[in-house]
Amino acid sequence: MKTKIVVASHNQGKVKEIKNLLKPFKFQVYSASDFDIKEPKETGKTFIDNSIIKASAIAKKSNLIAIADDSGLCVNSLEGKPGIHSARWAGSGKDFNLAMSKIEKELNKIKSKSKKKHRAHFCCALSLCFPTGKIISFQGRVYGYLQFPPKGLNGFGYDSIFIPDGYRKTFGEMNFSFKEKISHRQIAFNKLKKYLIKI
Repeated sequence: MKTKIVVASHNQGKVKEIKNLLKPFKFQVYSASDFDIKEPKETGKTFIDNSIIKASAIAKKSNLIAIADDSGLCVNSLEGKPGIHSARWAGSGKDFNLAMSKIEKELNKIKSKSKKKHRAHFCCALSLCFPTGKIISFQGRVYGYLQFPPKGLNGFGYDSIFIPDGYRKTFGEMNFSFKEKISHRQIAFNKLKKYLIKI
């Protein structure tokens, strides 16, 4: 019988990526929406805090193993913002075009004689929570810079303004399977793999 795992998210982009990462393990994968479970409020101060809050809540309500991701874009010139508030910058309607426009406006306010590219990084925290209460967490980061206007429709969130170091395309312009191999989520997931093998 296949082990059941719940992805503690209603964000279909995230659910798709995590399900794809879990494919080699032959788990029976569900999302929080399959159980009609609402996501808890993210009151943590770090990405790991929030991923634990989500994974713990879903594991408790579903009585299954839960995996949660908390990720976001951290912009150096904005002192790490939007960071853990990345989703909130998109508003209640999850409008990331609005969020990206907000970032551009904030950057335009910064007076600088330098024309250096705005450095940023994506951060992903993954937490695996068992019904017993055991929790395992890992973090991954990918560094790069921002470009405007947004380019590419293949990703989600802030993907279309982020160009990872060593590449000329935004995450939004990259093929999904390629982006997945170099993403912050993949980096965090690689650290988590040895625990998934034991399940």
